Amino acid sequence: MTLPTGADTPSSLDDQPVDDRILRQGLRNIGDMIRLEPKPFAIGAAGAMANTAVTLFLSFVVGWVVSGIAVPAYENGEVAFGTVMVGVAALLGTSIVRFSTMCARRIGAGVMMFGVQAHWRRRITRRYLALPVSWHQKHPTGTLLSNANADVEAATRPLAPLPFAVGTLFMVVVAMGAFFWIDWAIAMVALGMFPTLFALNALFATKMAPRAKRAQELRAEVSAVGHESFDGALVVKAMGREAAETERFSASAEALRDAMIGVGRLRAAFEPAISGLPEIGVLVALLVGLARFEAGAIDLGQLVTVSFMFSVLAFPVRAIGWVLGDLPGSVVGRRRVDHVLSATGDMTYGDNELPETTTPARLEFDAVAYAYPDGHEALHEVTFTVEPGTTVALVGATGSGKSTLAHLAARLIDPTRGAVTLDHQDLRDLTHASLARTTALVQQIPFVFDDTIRANLALDRAGLTDDRLWDALIAAGAEKFVAALASTPETSGLDTEVGERGTTLSGGQRQRLTLARALAGTPRLLILDDATSAVDPKIESQILTGLKHSADLASVLVVAYRRATIALADEVVFLEDGRITARGTHQDLLQTHQPYADLVTAYERAEAEREFEGEFNDEEATA
Repeated sequence: MTLPTGADTPSSLDDQPVDDRILRQGLRNIGDMIRLEPKPFAIGAAGAMANTAVTLFLSFVVGWVVSGIAVPAYENGEVAFGTVMVGVAALLGTSIVRFSTMCARRIGAGVMMFGVQAHWRRRITRRYLALPVSWHQKHPTGTLLSNANADVEAATRPLAPLPFAVGTLFMVVVAMGAFFWIDWAIAMVALGMFPTLFALNALFATKMAPRAKRAQELRAEVSAVGHESFDGALVVKAMGREAAETERFSASAEALRDAMIGVGRLRAAFEPAISGLPEIGVLVALLVGLARFEAGAIDLGQLVTVSFMFSVLAFPVRAIGWVLGDLPGSVVGRRRVDHVLSATGDMTYGDNELPETTTPARLEFDAVAYAYPDGHEALHEVTFTVEPGTTVALVGATGSGKSTLAHLAARLIDPTRGAVTLDHQDLRDLTHASLARTTALVQQIPFVFDDTIRANLALDRAGLTDDRLWDALIAAGAEKFVAALASTPETSGLDTEVGERGTTLSGGQRQRLTLARALAGTPRLLILDDATSAVDPKIESQILTGLKHSADLASVLVVAYRRATIALADEVVFLEDGRITARGTHQDLLQTHQPYADLVTAYERAEAEREFEGEFNDEEATA
């Protein structure tokens, strides 16, 4: 099993080189995110700047306490009580303000980061839903999950330390002014330290970019492989492929581990230098300050102020490094997010509304052709009509185009040429709501949500009462097994939790449940893509016969294999290699079209063999 790639897939996107101008791209990304959440950023940045201002003020308070209280107390052996209380109040007051502004900074940063993440996840999800089926077929589910989770988190990671970094920049500017005000020699130490620190961070970001890119690629790959393996757990266990799947997942996980170790090694090489440079600056500033103090250029209070200011700057300056260090991963994550958000191929809808009526709809295919993105043409000039209230069966060998016609009828895809009309209106001209209200598609592989049967049937559609849901269950032949699911006399079977993908139900039960879900909305056109393949043939015949005589009569387009199902159709459309080669009733085609007769007979033999094997297995189990 391999992951698909293509011209517009995440894999091909990841093959693009990461631009060396990471800083410019990263800052542009940060600017976009600030515009999404300006108020939390303003709160966080204001809190950070206030915090740094108070911190710098604390440097002067400490200098005054040392020179105005501690030194006189040491020299004179006493100090005025009022002076001590002023010092205590100043230290306590600045500490309280620092605490308050720190809370504002962190709350602002958190609200901004999680707000941007929620915004992008909503946009990505809406984009997934708007993109056509053909786009999803080229993108593994695990990669799509990674786009909405790991990539969004990577893109927004610089936001957590951003207000702190903004406050630090403000602190550096103010501190530089203070250094020059106190003494030019000490200011030169700061002038040498800060540019060096920023240059080191920029070098780190450039070196980190390719490693961060590779790590994000492998996160998506691990997610894709894991999702595929877990989703196919039954197949894996049934085929005895546990060891092979474990090895496949292990190979991806180990590659991710190696990539993350590479990231860690680079951080280990740079972060000590980034962290140690401010400490070295403190030491150099202290040495220069002592020399200037001995020369009489500054007094003791100014020396303490400068030393304390350098020490309190050492840690905040690292916040700038955190932001710059997260920029490479942020740029890569944003690229992958933008790949989804900029994907083309939207299925646009028109403004026409079909009348809200219960009469069966008329479906017509007019010279319809359909070609896959690779150019292969699956349908060629297909023309036929499903008259109101009739059932038309699509019959043909595998790959003849039956499911493609079903998807066209439900407008999951659009024809390359020709038109599909509903009550004489092109499906492309109808509103999405009108189309969803009028048609219902039930596919061969049923999808059941991890919820109650009621929720699976209703899907939050307005006006679907329990009575209506039971009517739909009866029409789908599902009322007996649903009623039997009630756990207590007070509990309705509709309240039964069915588990992930309906794991507590059999294949036939899931198919009948999804058929009931479609019928609950009283569609005027029902499209069945081999939707009862897991149901007993007798029950299937009862269901389809009931649909033909239901009070909520609908036109039916059914992809059929079983002879008994085909015989119930008013007309059979026989497909070969994407072309209609015969049309008529089942009996007429049996007598007049040998390829049709051969195929239906082959279906019947295969069905009989499956039934015989089932009965034989039952007898063996009984014996």
